Order: sequence, then C-alpha cells, then structure tokens
Amino acid sequence: MKNMTLKKIAEAVKGILNTEALSSHIDVNTVEAKGVFLDSRKVGAGDIFIATRGEHVDGHSFIDNVFDAGALGVICEQPPAHPKGPYIVVEDSFRALRELAEYYRGQIQAKVVGITGSVGKTSTKEFVASVLSQKFQVLKTEGNYNNEIGLPLTVLRICQDCEIAVLEMGISNFGEMHRLSQIAKPDVCLITNIGQCHLENLGTREGILRAKSEIFDFMQEGAGIFLNGDDDKLITVREVKGSIPIFFGSASNYGVYADAYENRGLNGSVAQIHIDKMAFPVEIPLPGEHMLYDALAAAAIGAYFGLTPTQIQCGIREVKAVDGRSHVMHTSRFTLIDDCYNANPVSTKAAIDLLSTTYFADKKRRKVAILGDMFELGIEEAALHREVGIYAVQKGLDVLICVGELCKNMYEGAQSVAPENTKCLYFVDKKALFSELDSIIQEGDFVLVKASHGMHFEEIITRLS
Repeated sequence: MKNMTLKKIAEAVKGILNTEALSSHIDVNTVEAKGVFLDSRKVGAGDIFIATRGEHVDGHSFIDNVFDAGALGVICEQPPAHPKGPYIVVEDSFRALRELAEYYRGQIQAKVVGITGSVGKTSTKEFVASVLSQKFQVLKTEGNYNNEIGLPLTVLRICQDCEIAVLEMGISNFGEMHRLSQIAKPDVCLITNIGQCHLENLGTREGILRAKSEIFDFMQEGAGIFLNGDDDKLITVREVKGSIPIFFGSASNYGVYADAYENRGLNGSVAQIHIDKMAFPVEIPLPGEHMLYDALAAAAIGAYFGLTPTQIQCGIREVKAVDGRSHVMHTSRFTLIDDCYNANPVSTKAAIDLLSTTYFADKKRRKVAILGDMFELGIEEAALHREVGIYAVQKGLDVLICVGELCKNMYEGAQSVAPENTKCLYFVDKKALFSELDSIIQEGDFVLVKASHGMHFEEIITRLS
C-alpha cells in the first residue's frame, strides 16, 4: 500500500506511535503495510489491525493474536498490556479508520465512481463495474460495505493496479454522505433516484435529495455527474461547482436515453440506447423494468470513460444478479424472486411490477408475494404500507402475504380493495408464517420475497428453497 508506513499511518490518524516492541528489521519510515483490517481473523503478515469496540466484541482482546499472525502494527484506543509489536494509540478507532482511508485515497491514482440513491445502488454498481471491466482493472464495493465503516475499508482495498473503483455510498442521515464524500473524493458522481427511504431521519424527499447531494461536497474538480432525468427531484439539479449533469432516462433530449424497450419477463429485457449520436441495442439479463435505468447509467459512465458501444453491450450482457436483489431462483417446486435484502415503497412496487408482469403459459401458476415491514419511513409509515398493499392487489397478484407489525397496515389496505379471487393473509412474525407456509404455497407458484433487511427474510428464502 503506497506510503502506508507506520510513521505515515500514525500521522494520518493523529495517533501516538509506540515502537518499544518493534522488530529490528522493520523501518517505520519505509516498510509499507500490505492491508488494513478490522476483523482480526483476516490479518496476515504485514497487515495493520484496527482494534474497535463493538456491542458484543472488543477488538482489543485480539491484539496478541494479530501480532502472532505477523501483523505489521495495530491501531488501538488502549495500549496493550504486554505489546508484541508496534501500536498506534488514538482516541477513536472508527474515526481513525475514516482518516486513514482518506489519507490513502490521496496516495492512489485510481479514478473513483461514487454511486448513491434511494433505490438500486447495488444493482447499478454491478452494471457499472461490469461495463468498466471490459476495458479497465476495476474494484467494486462488495456486500453491504457502503457505510462509514464499509466504504473506508473498501477504499483501503484499492491496489496500485486498480484503475477505477466503483463505490456504493449509502446513508440514513444528514452529514453521513458529506463524510463519505470526504473519504472517496469521487471523480464521477451517480445518483440513481430520490425515493421514500430513511424518512424517519431525512423527513421528506426534498430532505433525501439534500442528503444525497452531499456526495458533491468533496468531488474532484470537473467531476462527471450522472443523474436519473426521469426523477422529478434530480431533474432540478442543473449545475454543481461548474459541472453540468448528464441526465439519463426516457426523454430523447437527455444525454443518454433508451427506446425500443421490450420486457422479456424473467429473461430480462432488450432496448436501444442512444448516447450523443450513437445508437446500439443492449440485452439486459436481469428481470424488471427498473433494470433499464441501471443499464442506462452504466452505458453513460462507460461512454464517459471512452468505452466503445461493443464494450458497453458486452458489459451489460454479462452482469450478474446479487443474492437478495431481484435474484431469480428456480427450485424443484417453486420459482422465487429473492429480493429480501432491503425494501422501501419504491423498490417494493418495482418488485411487485416484476411479479405481476411475468407471463406464464401455464395459467394455473400463481403469483405470490410475501412482503414484510419497511423500516425508517417516519410518520408516514402506516400510510405507505397501506399504499403498497393496495398497489399489490391492483396489480393482480393471486396471493399477498403480509408479515410484521407494520404490515398489518399493508394487509388492511389490500383487504379494502381485494376482489374475491385474491387471497390476502396476515402474520405477525415469521414464526407464525412458518407454521402455515407449507400449506399456503403450492407447487409451481412464482413467489416474491421482500422486506427491509432487519426482517431477515432470507430465512424465508432458505425455507422455500
């Protein structure tokens, strides 16, 4: 890791370096760290371990272990009683992580694409990374490493061979994106949309726009800005620090737009993408009309970095689904849409759209949605759950199963408009659902499973699969 010596690290995190147990062959001014970890189990020879205090585990308990594994040094809030190697004492280990990542960002040459938005960050990240990988060495955010812990750890994984890092940036309150932007310092900023999520903290969609727009606070001079032009809030952004946004969407006056769209259900979709004076067809392998926006965003950024239409086509065609996000699973008894990683009203309606528009030659196959609570919706949470229930029934689902305390509102909304041939069921929790699930779901059913992450609906996916 370039310039990541013990001395430079101590300066970056404003810590006190203690070398009383330093091996004679290690020069604090020249020996560079190989990696940085919070998980002591991942630490190997030459790595830095940051000891943090969690709700159940205190990383300081594992300092001896990481030195036994060959760690170059440790960042900690409390000096070890019997140090086996050099350590840097700081006031706050989590703050030190952010400061170290910000320092390291300044040492690397890789371009950074920062992606945020209310819905679709992860799938958009996958599309963008797949496209850019056709020409460049790309690192992308893995799993849910998109917050004030995950993003700095991802930045610290950027190696010298990496040419572009595609970073997902997630927040739930004001100020968080400001701090993420300070670490990432993006060369390209992409916002997917402004939906109804984290309203508990952000209040309104206007508040969400303001919070997401903090991504611009530390962007590089002349950074590229890409926004969903079909979003009524994002279309109001006209200039940021001299950079004019490039809009993507359905209108032919946008810099990047699509037409000739054809939805092929579970097999994805096809469309023609226009960029400036270029037009070319694309095959989008992931199901759902909303994936078109992911493809448009990826095409726009691919063109920005000089990729050819052929490279963009290939990158979009090769994108893979991520577990928990519109991941279609074919089991011996059912077809499942595993979309249980997270949920808000916009993404849940999009998932219902996918379920409702799927064509079955066998008319006996039922369309079933198992939906759970959507968190952090603020004072409108009851009304928003009710709205989704009504929407699900109006889309013609055969069975709607609502699970969770908030979903009582979803069930009541669905019941208020449900025709006789639509079955609506309510369960207070997963345990109650599991007691009857086997008798509800029939062989051949097409089942959508979606809820906020805290509902842990992956347990339902495991049960059904």
